[in-house]
Amino acid sequence: MIEALLLYLVLGAVAGVAAGLFGIGGGLLIVPVLIFSFTLQGLPAAVVTHAAIATSLATIVITSISSVRAHNSRGSVRWDLFKPLAIGIGLGAIIGVLIADSLSGPNLQLLLGIFVLSVSVQMALDLKPKQGSEAPQAGELGFAGSCIGCASSIFGIGGGTLTVPYLTIRSTEMRQAVGTSAACGLPIAAVSALVYIWAGQDAQGMPEYSLGYIYLPAFAGIAVASSQFAKVGAKLAHTLPQKRLKQVFALFLFIVGVRFLVLNLMGG
Repeated sequence: MIEALLLYLVLGAVAGVAAGLFGIGGGLLIVPVLIFSFTLQGLPAAVVTHAAIATSLATIVITSISSVRAHNSRGSVRWDLFKPLAIGIGLGAIIGVLIADSLSGPNLQLLLGIFVLSVSVQMALDLKPKQGSEAPQAGELGFAGSCIGCASSIFGIGGGTLTVPYLTIRSTEMRQAVGTSAACGLPIAAVSALVYIWAGQDAQGMPEYSLGYIYLPAFAGIAVASSQFAKVGAKLAHTLPQKRLKQVFALFLFIVGVRFLVLNLMGG
């Protein structure tokens, strides 16, 4: 147990640095590493991916609180956009967890592989949307929020890779898009984590110290370390060659995505 907790502390530290350095949520790193870790621990293939996604989302609840406070103190959260987005996010997150719970472990991992590959390409090519000129209406924000919440709860992320581009396209200034996206990460993670707890109550093969699909030792270690090391990543962003590091991280995601696809398409 001590060795496992140390592993999760290290993972949380690395995820926190990555989040602060690249401006992305740690879920993109946490979910793949937890899948590998849980597999080595002997968790059944039927629950490995679900447990990794649920545990990642639970950690995001903790880390997003400090992130929202930091962005709000700088006035970069558009609460007028957040409110209709959050309503849609709540509904979408519930639907997303129910979809994920209905999928087999390999099929869920296959979807995750496709998503991780697409993000790796976006990061490698540094593709960024141009700021649009038309502001979104409340109804559109609610629908967009439901789509973002659904996808985020399936992939175990805080939604930044989806929310920031959407808000930018819909005329939101980049700083405010990032701040509002950070605020959206809290309802995404909170609602998703709660539904994963409920959905995993009868899951066969979850280890001791689990709450539904959430493995508590991993949650504790990652949450404690990632929230602290995000500050380190933010400072390093101003001193390290961020573009080159982003390309390295994109390569890591590409390899992970290909591995998920190959293993599951081949039935391995």
